[in-house]
Amino acid sequence: MYGNKFTDPIDGNTFRAFLPYGYNKIRNNVLSPSTYSLERHRLLWLYLKNETSFFKAKLKVLHFAPESALMNQFKKLKNISYDTIDLNSPIADIKADICDLPFLDNSYDLILCNHVLEHIVDDNKAIRELYRVLKKNGIGIFQVPIDYNRDTTFEDFSVTNKKDRNKLFGQYDHVRIYGLDFFDRLQKAGFSVEKCEYTSKLSKEDIIKFCLPKKEIIPICRK
Repeated sequence: MYGNKFTDPIDGNTFRAFLPYGYNKIRNNVLSPSTYSLERHRLLWLYLKNETSFFKAKLKVLHFAPESALMNQFKKLKNISYDTIDLNSPIADIKADICDLPFLDNSYDLILCNHVLEHIVDDNKAIRELYRVLKKNGIGIFQVPIDYNRDTTFEDFSVTNKKDRNKLFGQYDHVRIYGLDFFDRLQKAGFSVEKCEYTSKLSKEDIIKFCLPKKEIIPICRK
């Protein structure tokens, strides 16, 4: 894996190639051998580094279902107060249901909740809880897998069998496939939503070097 064609921006290590990874369909050259980051993790890292004050400002941060690739780096930061949360994850500090959060209103400056809502049956309740605990003028980043060819989200709660869910939704523990109306769901909870297609701000060379997704909209949600 030694080489310098590809770079993981999270730790700066370079490689001849990244590792293959995938759930139902294997994608080549996507998993970093050092941080185990995927495309979306590296894209989020670059957005936070280049477009926000995340690494400098004093912030109270809540991170749902923390990805080790990001969490291990975030825990080193002295400028943030950093809480991790999940109902089941053994690496999360706080065990709680996203639909019933144990926090006061307006508790956090920044909330990261990525690839979580597609697992939640009552995602609208979860989104309202995210809105409630975010501080006024705070920011939430809520990435989900989106089928950009769908105008409306597909969900069928009568489907509970794992094999059937995998067939319909692409993963056994997903309960929907989000369409472009995902952003409407966020707005209905009260968020002002910016649809940030961050790769459009990056050079083709950087997109290749960092192995970033060709198309992913980062929902930047402000209260």
